[in-house]
Amino acid sequence: MSATSFVKPADINRKWYLIDAEGLVLGRMAVVIANILRGKNKAFFTPHVDCGDHVIVVNADKVALTGKKLTDKKYYWHTGYPGGIKYRNMQELMSEKRLDRMVTNAVRRMMNRGPLQRQIMSKLKVYKGSEHPHVAQKPEILDVTSMNNKIRKRN
Repeated sequence: MSATSFVKPADINRKWYLIDAEGLVLGRMAVVIANILRGKNKAFFTPHVDCGDHVIVVNADKVALTGKKLTDKKYYWHTGYPGGIKYRNMQELMSEKRLDRMVTNAVRRMMNRGPLQRQIMSKLKVYKGSEHPHVAQKPEILDVTSMNNKIRKRN
């Protein structure tokens, strides 16, 4: 009889991946990033252990949206006061200074909530421009367009 083997946190060898988000569809790119951060692309995936890799996303301000998401997609939040429901559409969100939050929130909302999610999300680094301070980690460039042909937006 074979037993299920679980990986221990000390046995994990983490890699660094670099993704250029220019022209990539936000949701499809977020799925790829979430799977890498979670470790689902590895053979020894363990659900209760953080066994994923680090991901660096550059050019987050040049990410693409399909359809009418720019005007129709709304993000809601509640202030805690009666009648305090507020929303912001994607166009308002993209006009703000913190465009990297759009990618971060898309990835965060694809994961289970809890302490493990917060630990996993600390391995995601998102930058608006093409420069990043993680050159010393020697990130491996990940070509996500070869994984899925629908990930790059067509005009």
